[in-house]
Amino acid sequence: MAQTVVPAQKIKTLAELARTLAGARQRGSTVVFANGCFDLVHVGHVRYLEGAKALGDLLVVAVNSDLSVRALKGEGRPLQPEQDRALMVASFACVDFVVVFDDPTVDNLLLTFRPDVHAKGTDYVEEMVPEHRTVLAYGGRTAIVGDPKSHATRDLIRRILEKQRRS
Repeated sequence: MAQTVVPAQKIKTLAELARTLAGARQRGSTVVFANGCFDLVHVGHVRYLEGAKALGDLLVVAVNSDLSVRALKGEGRPLQPEQDRALMVASFACVDFVVVFDDPTVDNLLLTFRPDVHAKGTDYVEEMVPEHRTVLAYGGRTAIVGDPKSHATRDLIRRILEKQRRS
C-alpha cells in the first residue's frame, strides 16, 4: 500500500529541498522543475503539472511569493497568500515538492537544484523561456508541456467579476 504524504510535508525550504534532491539524484531519479503563481488554480494548471510530472520521477514546483506575484501581476494580486497557494499545489498527487521563491525568474533556483528538465507551459516556446540559457548552461533541457494556452487566471477573475455584477 502506498504511503500517503500530507501536502504540507511536501513544502520545503531551499536548503531542505537541495538536500532532498541531492539524495534523489544519487539514487538515479530524474528531477523535473515547474513554476508559476498558481493564484486561482484552473484546469490549465492541472494539465501543465501533469505534463511536467510525465517527464521524470520527481516534480518540484516553485510557487511565486506574494512579493513576486505583485511585481509580475500588479496591485491586487495575488488573491491568495503564498502559503495557501503552495499548499494547494502540494495537494496534487503529481507534485512531489513545493518551494516558495521571491525572485523575478527561477534562474537561481535552477542553478541551485539543477533539474534535468525545466517544464514550462504552452504560452512559451522553448527558445523564449527566460531561463532557457541557464538550463542549457548546466546541461539540462527545457520542455513545453500542457494543453494549449486557453486558460488564464486573469480571464477567470474577469468572468467572476462579470457574473457578480450581473447578480
